[in-house]
Amino acid sequence: SMIIMQKELPDRVFDVGIAEGHAVTFSAGMVKDGLIPFCNIYSSFMQRAYDNVIHDVALQNLPVIFCLDRAGLVGSDGATHHGLFDLAYMRSIPNMTVAAPRNEHELRNLMQTALEYKKGPFVIRYPRGKGTLIDWKNEMKALPIGKGEKLKDGTDLAVLTIGTMANTANEAICKVEKELNKSIALYDIRFLKPIDNELLHEVAKNYKQIVTIEDGVISGGFGSAVLEFLSDNRYNSKVKRLGINDTFVEHGTPEELYTMLGLDCDGIALELKKLV
Repeated sequence: SMIIMQKELPDRVFDVGIAEGHAVTFSAGMVKDGLIPFCNIYSSFMQRAYDNVIHDVALQNLPVIFCLDRAGLVGSDGATHHGLFDLAYMRSIPNMTVAAPRNEHELRNLMQTALEYKKGPFVIRYPRGKGTLIDWKNEMKALPIGKGEKLKDGTDLAVLTIGTMANTANEAICKVEKELNKSIALYDIRFLKPIDNELLHEVAKNYKQIVTIEDGVISGGFGSAVLEFLSDNRYNSKVKRLGINDTFVEHGTPEELYTMLGLDCDGIALELKKLV
């Protein structure tokens, strides 16, 4: 796809080779010259450009748009390629906006959002693999910054997800509701930073039990952000965080790995059953 883009748009596509740090600083230079770069780097390879992100982009609050591909579990490329750390390592950087789409429409809308934002660096992280929609080509529109979305009502429990985990969570919720006659709400938080405080207040006031689900490390990621919010605002809801525990994940297909880590439909359903 890179080669096709380069053919179609020779003046707009730059392949810098295997030089991620350079790609980031190069993008910062382009912004200084009035361009709007979309800097596309695998989540795992962005790790080696971390200093450049902080020093050359965030510190100067430059509106570089970072598209982090292969975020979450990657599958058959081995332990080195999983993009499990980006939510945690990006959310700690000042001036950064961090978002994750649950499907192709959301991805297109977030790209439009980032394009119009122009107030600082903007991360969009999304997984490897196929999309979930057949009619993926929506009319792109900018979304409000830092706003999540309630996808489903419920009374017994609230599930909060970020990114494509919304789709697996939705399946798991339907399964549990059928089996146990319970009612479970689902929220797609969409923006890890700034996180939707209004939506989190709504959740914390209405639910004693909250489950967070992310396809990244549990330490310092999305679930951690929710816990921090609850603590800072003196709520005492019980929270169960689902994600990648403190471990490096081995080689395997995404399906095998999600099952092994309890993040497939059955694994999530099992955790929800324990709580309801």
